[in-house]
Amino acid sequence: MLYYLFEYLDKTLDIPGTGVFQYITFRSALAIILSLLLSTIFGKRVINYLRRQQVGETVRELGLQGQVEKAGTPTMGGLIIIFSTLVPVVLLAKLDNIYVILLIVTTLWMGTIGFIDDYIKIFKKDKQGLKGIFKVIGQVGLGLIVGATLYFHPGVTVRKDVAKTNIVVNASQNTINPISLEEKSTATTIPFFKNNEFDYAELLAWTGDGYQDYAWLIFIPVVIFIITAVSNGANLTDGIDGLAAGTSAISVIALGVFTFVSGNIIFSNYLNIMFIPNSGEMTVFIAAFVGALVGFLWYNSYPAAVFMGDTGSLTIGGIIAVLAIAVRKEMLIPVICGIFLAENLSVVVQVMYFKYTKKRFGEGRRIFLMSPLHHHYQKKGYHESKIVTRFWIVGILLAIVSIVTLKLR
Repeated sequence: MLYYLFEYLDKTLDIPGTGVFQYITFRSALAIILSLLLSTIFGKRVINYLRRQQVGETVRELGLQGQVEKAGTPTMGGLIIIFSTLVPVVLLAKLDNIYVILLIVTTLWMGTIGFIDDYIKIFKKDKQGLKGIFKVIGQVGLGLIVGATLYFHPGVTVRKDVAKTNIVVNASQNTINPISLEEKSTATTIPFFKNNEFDYAELLAWTGDGYQDYAWLIFIPVVIFIITAVSNGANLTDGIDGLAAGTSAISVIALGVFTFVSGNIIFSNYLNIMFIPNSGEMTVFIAAFVGALVGFLWYNSYPAAVFMGDTGSLTIGGIIAVLAIAVRKEMLIPVICGIFLAENLSVVVQVMYFKYTKKRFGEGRRIFLMSPLHHHYQKKGYHESKIVTRFWIVGILLAIVSIVTLKLR
């Protein structure tokens, strides 16, 4: 809203200094500062309210060090992240931007699913929370909305060859105008390759002419899979103090770099990458989101005064997935979200191996002492803080590798 106010003041009243709100970098800086302040100041009040309402975590006995002390710690802290993200976005972002709209919808949608899950666990005293099938239905529903919007909305376009310059001469007005090279496309980026653009539509080339019209049959299911996988990965990572919020902030900062350069035609041209018009506005959302995550860490770092719950973890995963898809970097998710991937795989491998050995040998055996992966290290005797710090370091290395792919091709 402030963006539109200052735009009016600049164009109508020509007040000095109001034009600075046109710059994404300025609004992003304000967004991260505002979200940090909101999450730290508002966060304390939310924690106190949750404590008064006895919205405490019910801890299962898993034989982990320091586990018993966590019982009763306020949960649903994801509300802090959601509120501290959306307020700066509403104030500072262009609310008619389709990418910003999608991110707001994602935040509210996944936040609602997570909130329902936490509500059932706490107030209905059902440790299972929302049934898995309903979570999946919610994730698939969001995937359908995001996939269909990115595919069909006229405002979602790309310019693949930003170095190419086509012009048309208007003889009547004696002017030279550029020809728009923007196009609808399901193209994405393959990391570590020189000619690194891949179009999902090509998977249907065998069907004959006009196959591009049916690219949504591939694109939308891919979006659904990515959103479901990443949101579940973030959910599994939320197991010890500060792990999910810290690793997520690192991943989102990396995606912020991709968003900024992909939405800027000058940087896109210099780096020879796909230019995505209007996507740069997501940088404001990312800045607010990072500020909210870091501010939440103020209370979630060891020993945690609040847990994010599914309200936060599902929201975080959904936002990261949509950001990666929107900026055409979904194939980098295994690197950017390497921690999420490791946590997911540890659970899948553990369950599959247990079932296999039980069927073959009569008793189930385990690869890890406990899954997800962070619990394995807890069982080995590592302190929570050491595990979290080392996971953060790995996350930073993966983020750097991801950013390097802009030139390493």
